[in-house]
Amino acid sequence: MNDDPYVITSLEQFTALWSQTYNREGKPDWSHIIPYYDEAIHFRDCIQEVQGLKNFRELTERLTKRSQDLSMAIKNAVMQDRLIYMEWEMTILFRNTRSSVVYGASRILLNERGKIVDQRDYYDLWGDIFDNIPGFNRMYRSFMRRVFG
Repeated sequence: MNDDPYVITSLEQFTALWSQTYNREGKPDWSHIIPYYDEAIHFRDCIQEVQGLKNFRELTERLTKRSQDLSMAIKNAVMQDRLIYMEWEMTILFRNTRSSVVYGASRILLNERGKIVDQRDYYDLWGDIFDNIPGFNRMYRSFMRRVFG
């Protein structure tokens, strides 16, 4: 029997926890959700990859310091067994810029105890940010089509 109160048991619980993370006066706050991560958490996105809860906590602290204003809306989420998949829209304001919307998805794996043990975030950070810069947006998309498409 698991006596740990910090386990994910349903999609509703998970989305409620996640929704609280990015909506605190514009600054993200992971303090309420960190206990739901396993000590061996493996996190990866298009910018960084970290292993272990200490390193993941440091990652969240860096993001909080860099963000002028950050909010996230969960658009869709599904849970099957120990796998959670969600689509989201993050609105972020960096220093001296206007707000940008980043569209992404996260694949989250729970271990057998219900702790988050693996998280992979997928998004096109630069494309979504560059799309908000008049003039540069067309140049960037043209470059991407020419080189990759």
